[in-house]
Amino acid sequence: MMESRRTDGGRTVVDVRNLVADRWCDAESGRVQENRSPGDLADVVSRSPESGDADVRAAITAAAGALPAWRALGSVRRGETVMRAARLVAERRERFAEAITREQGKLLREALGEVDRTVALLEYTAAEGRRLGGATLPADDPRTLALTRRVPIGVVGLVTPWNFPLAIPAWKIAPALVSGCTAVLKPSPLTPLTAALLVECFEAAGAVGGVLNLVHGGREVGEALVKDPAVAGISFTGSVEVGRAIHTAGAPRFLRTQLEMGGKNAALVLADADLDLAADAIVAGAFGQAGQRCSATSRVVVDRAVREGLVRRLVERAAALRVGNGLDAEARLGPVVSADRLLACLEGTRQALADGAVAVTGGGRLTEGVPDGYYMAPTVLDGVRPESRIAQEEIFGPVLSVIECEGLDDGLRIVNSVRYGMAAAVFTSDTSLALEALDRIDAGMLHVNRPGVGAYPHMPHIGAKESQYGPAECSPQVWDFYTEWRTACIAY
Repeated sequence: MMESRRTDGGRTVVDVRNLVADRWCDAESGRVQENRSPGDLADVVSRSPESGDADVRAAITAAAGALPAWRALGSVRRGETVMRAARLVAERRERFAEAITREQGKLLREALGEVDRTVALLEYTAAEGRRLGGATLPADDPRTLALTRRVPIGVVGLVTPWNFPLAIPAWKIAPALVSGCTAVLKPSPLTPLTAALLVECFEAAGAVGGVLNLVHGGREVGEALVKDPAVAGISFTGSVEVGRAIHTAGAPRFLRTQLEMGGKNAALVLADADLDLAADAIVAGAFGQAGQRCSATSRVVVDRAVREGLVRRLVERAAALRVGNGLDAEARLGPVVSADRLLACLEGTRQALADGAVAVTGGGRLTEGVPDGYYMAPTVLDGVRPESRIAQEEIFGPVLSVIECEGLDDGLRIVNSVRYGMAAAVFTSDTSLALEALDRIDAGMLHVNRPGVGAYPHMPHIGAKESQYGPAECSPQVWDFYTEWRTACIAY
């Protein structure tokens, strides 16, 4: 189990460990990493193992050993295990939210929302255990039963990011276990505590004996999972570059991959749009969770006729956001997660200004009135050229680019001009224009007159182009990753 201790300042520091075959343990090397809160660098949140090949091999061996019995249990009983885990997460709501905010930085109310979404995801997936079947089909021959069924692919590696440190591990673990797979979870080294708290819930719910294993660490852990022939599939959420490397490394042995990667998401605002509604939704999509969502709105493509009015509204709303520690109840924008992310925001903004954009609000790091942490001022860049780097590449922070267009066709051309296709939104009062835009935007998750982020737990979480490879998550489509089809013809 994890061990907690109090510092002189009254904060709690948690010693997080790996979980391998029901044993909470340190890395074989003994190496550890200290994790500090991005909202207050004086706050040491946890110490976690820096694991290596030997730790990964032990976890994979445990998962492989647990596979036959877990598969034989049946999807109904496996679903009941996931449902028990959902109830435990709900009971520990405040503990999870505090951990998320301290180690990731998002506002406490955003963290509470993530916990609630996680519970909904777990409940939905658990119930699918009673529907995880195939079909009976007509047979060509008399006295013959023809049918299909799903079987688990085996041991899976789950590689998860820091931006949703509870929800994303949960929406990978739950379908893996319900399908009959056993798993090794490798969470982001930036958010080890939240992942460990989640695994504790699954352990208490009955996912024991090596069914679910937890290995903390960085690149070495991920590479070890990918190269091990006992691992049948890798479900990964993160950057395009890492996703491509995983797929390429596993291709020679036909490793199954499910890759949810980057986004450069746009809001298209047409000339007839309700500008107040659009501005509210865009600010929520761009600056919620400090812009650190794969579906965050990072581009606004707006008709020339209403650009000035929309920019004025965006500036008013963004400039009014109070920046602060996520534990501050008055804060409306938290820090970015790390020094690297802050540098990416600052460098992206600097390059945009060099390319001719204008920072109409924000544009730099905040140090006044906030704790020592990684705070970026909410930034709106006007006059951004659609071919510029800031308009094409992911920043993953509270930086919003405004790009002018001339009508629907030009706007759609700009929206679709990036290599990503995670999410998009369109703002218009004309239903026919909205439906045409939905038909022509090349992105996986689309919205009309609302923030362009995510979807509901039972809908596919899916991107297009370089944002996605493999089956969707959070939906009935997820079973196409964790299971394989079998057919049977039975004469009687």
